Amino acid sequence: MSDWIRVCATSELLPGESTVAWDGDTPILVCNYDGDYYALEDMCSHEDFELSAGPFDGEAATIECVLHGSRFDVRDGRCLNPPAYTPVRKFPTRVADGAVWTRDDR
Repeated sequence: MSDWIRVCATSELLPGESTVAWDGDTPILVCNYDGDYYALEDMCSHEDFELSAGPFDGEAATIECVLHGSRFDVRDGRCLNPPAYTPVRKFPTRVADGAVWTRDDR
C-alpha cells in the first residue's frame, strides 16, 4: 500500500460519520455510509469550499456544502442540486488490516 494513505481504524469511523485525510496537498473527505467507505475530494465543485464543513447525512448518503447548499452523493460524487452542476472527484477506498485507506489517484 505504498501510495495509499491510512485514514483511520475502521472502529474510529462508524456508519454516519465522516473524517478528512490528506494526500499531500489534497484534502479527502471519507464517509462511512451503512458500513461502506467512500472518499471524495473535500472541495465543492461550485466554489472552492470544503465539503467537510457541512453536514453528512448518513441515511441519505449525501454531504451538503454549507456555502450555497449544494448536496453531493458521497457514493459517486454526483451533484444533486444547484448551484453546483459538476460532480466532485471520487477517490478509491480500501479496508485492510482493520483500517480505512484512500489515495489521490489522479
